[in-house]
Amino acid sequence: MKKQIYLLIFLVCIKFVNAQVIYEPFNSSKLGETREVKIQLPRGYDANPDKKYPIIMVFDGDYMFEAVSGNVDYYSYWEDMPDAIVVGVNQMGSREADMYYSEQNSLPIETGASFFEFIGMELIPHIEKTYRTEKFRVAIGHGETANFINYYLLKGDPIFKAYIAISPDLAPDMLNYIPERLGKIETKMFYYLATSENDVASINTGSEALNTAISGIDNKNILYNFKKLEDPTHYSLPAYVIPDALQKIFLVYQPISKKEYRETILELESSPVVYLEEKYQTILDLFGVDKKILLNDFKAIQAAIEKTEKFEYYEDLGKLARKQYPKTMLGSYYLARFYEETGETKKAMRTYQSAFVLEEIAGITKDLVLEKADEIKADFGY
Repeated sequence: MKKQIYLLIFLVCIKFVNAQVIYEPFNSSKLGETREVKIQLPRGYDANPDKKYPIIMVFDGDYMFEAVSGNVDYYSYWEDMPDAIVVGVNQMGSREADMYYSEQNSLPIETGASFFEFIGMELIPHIEKTYRTEKFRVAIGHGETANFINYYLLKGDPIFKAYIAISPDLAPDMLNYIPERLGKIETKMFYYLATSENDVASINTGSEALNTAISGIDNKNILYNFKKLEDPTHYSLPAYVIPDALQKIFLVYQPISKKEYRETILELESSPVVYLEEKYQTILDLFGVDKKILLNDFKAIQAAIEKTEKFEYYEDLGKLARKQYPKTMLGSYYLARFYEETGETKKAMRTYQSAFVLEEIAGITKDLVLEKADEIKADFGY
């Protein structure tokens, strides 16, 4: 009986996990055939009907999809990146034809041009029509497909805003096309390039040359990262660099780290509250995600105010906290600290007392606010 129960639980768990991944045969007029597409929806997709998600497009989906989708699920769970819809295109048996380009100018022709149009004119519109998506899209490729994703970068208005080129097998002219295009980009663009000492020799050489060219570009719109490892082979490299690439692209989305707190926030000459607001505005501008300010980040700014003794910034932090967490004590506590440190002690006492009816949060409890109010009352005889 126990074995049957365990088996039932196991089958239910498997069904729950697999429910997030959709295997969809896509009938393409551009390709003249049906292509299998894998789609992973974020956890809670059905429970959040108003929420929209970035798209992460995975080329070589037959072997790259699971590596990417697993990392996306993991990092979004810990809020190191936004929840995202991961789309993988299977290319087993068609990869050579999909990647076909002209020997004269290195650009897609014939079956390569058809595959290029399939992604941009059929698959992405289908995903956007079927699912709730944001305009931020990431393209991930490996080897030949890491070369191919750059063709979308060359378009006037690129459909992808981030490119992860892992061990790219570059077409000859791409060493000129890519840096030239990146130098002219007028909107924020992420570009991540990776190779290894143990990579295919020609790919390693090409990647090094591309890195040199991109590194010389003076364009603040390009957020560029280059990763060169020692041991991974051409085939094992994706497993090493996909996590790093996702972290680099979504760095601003991540909670304030100890390094960011120590090296940036504590060194600010301007308001740390403005820094916090700008961080989240950047997240909205780049990724289309209106992210609620994390308690971790409020606590980081609180710590900075206390350490630098710039208590005047507590007023703005309190107003911001009231907007973000209106039913909690957070905003009232910060405003009370502002009044307390700027000499308005009676107002501070009353603000602490008024916070008692609100919800406890982040270590700010009913006992704490009453203690703070009582201390002021005792010290000043109110």
